[in-house]
Amino acid sequence: MSNHSTKIWTKDFINISLVQFIVFIGFYTLLTTLPIYVMKELGGTEAQGGLVVTIMLIAAIIMRPISGNLIEKVGKKNTLMWGTGLFSGTMFFYLLVDSFIGLMILRFIHGLSFGVLTTVVSAIAADVVPNERKGAGLGYFAMATNIAMVVGPFLGLTLIQFISFKVFLFVVSIIILLSVLCAFQVKVPQITHTIIKNTMRKFSIHDLVETKALPIAAISLFVGVAYSSILSYISVFANTNGLENVASYFFVVFAVVMILARPSLGQLFDVKGPKYVIIPSLIVFSSGLVLLSFTSSPWMFLVAAAVIGLGSGSLLPSFQTMCIQAGGPGRSGHATATFYIFWDIGIATGSYVLGLIVAMFNFQVLYITCAILLLIVLGMFMLQQSWQGKEQKVKEQVPVENV
Repeated sequence: MSNHSTKIWTKDFINISLVQFIVFIGFYTLLTTLPIYVMKELGGTEAQGGLVVTIMLIAAIIMRPISGNLIEKVGKKNTLMWGTGLFSGTMFFYLLVDSFIGLMILRFIHGLSFGVLTTVVSAIAADVVPNERKGAGLGYFAMATNIAMVVGPFLGLTLIQFISFKVFLFVVSIIILLSVLCAFQVKVPQITHTIIKNTMRKFSIHDLVETKALPIAAISLFVGVAYSSILSYISVFANTNGLENVASYFFVVFAVVMILARPSLGQLFDVKGPKYVIIPSLIVFSSGLVLLSFTSSPWMFLVAAAVIGLGSGSLLPSFQTMCIQAGGPGRSGHATATFYIFWDIGIATGSYVLGLIVAMFNFQVLYITCAILLLIVLGMFMLQQSWQGKEQKVKEQVPVENV
């Protein structure tokens, strides 16, 4: 009985992980190909190509605060089915778009569904994973995104070399439609009814975010800024430094190291606690960015990818797990939404601000700046842990004093 209750790889966990994988296959496939589509098919500029990426993230950020309350009111299963249906259905409208304005409107709508869907999928994953194995379970779940981050761009950039954009968009639409089938198979644990009734009495900030998760979510924002330096600029960095021939291998090495390290780091999180994972991960991530800033050869480039993958791989699931644990099981939707609000803001802000740093200085300054930022984050996290520890001691002493 106990073995079953602590099992991670259940049918529901596998299906919700597949939903996450398929959705992010679509996200990363379009992330890398739509800018090319804008320039080649719609006659747009590079700036306009970047806007089709940014507008979707902005829509997702707008939707995050609403998502938590929507999920708890409508129900996670219903939100999951509507979310996958809208996200998949919107894909087919890309076949009808023939103008930049039309594409921007469609991307905004797609971003709204993406914001709700990714929030509810992560919340359900947190519910189906046993409490005592949250770190390991959500670490495995995050691997779906990591693998999609490699497969998506590779699939997209390969397909557009052999087929037209219209055929390509149709193929991707069919692939994403599979997420609806996987979502249908998921059984969501019913654990939130009482809490929903209590929180629906009147509107408050708790209807939008989980306030207990705010300290960790705020810290994750700055990690998102540093992470955006890889997502948004690694390909440009490679081209600038004559490494375009090995650029496609960066995320392969990055993901392989991340996947290999994830199981042991997830177990370490569950057994020893978050600080034993997050503190060394921030140091390794920072070191990898410093190494990248001085990269001048293919082997250094790929070694930096491995170090960065090792350091950054467990940060997102670790911070997300901490947010969910802070909110409690009945608030997993709000806690997940709170985490992603700050994470998305970090990615979106970093993608813009770091571009200004590159324009004013160079990539070396960019990556050293991000490395320093991560060390500042390390200090912030240690302060948060110290404050949380003191607060916990006070709570433990209260019953004793009352006796």
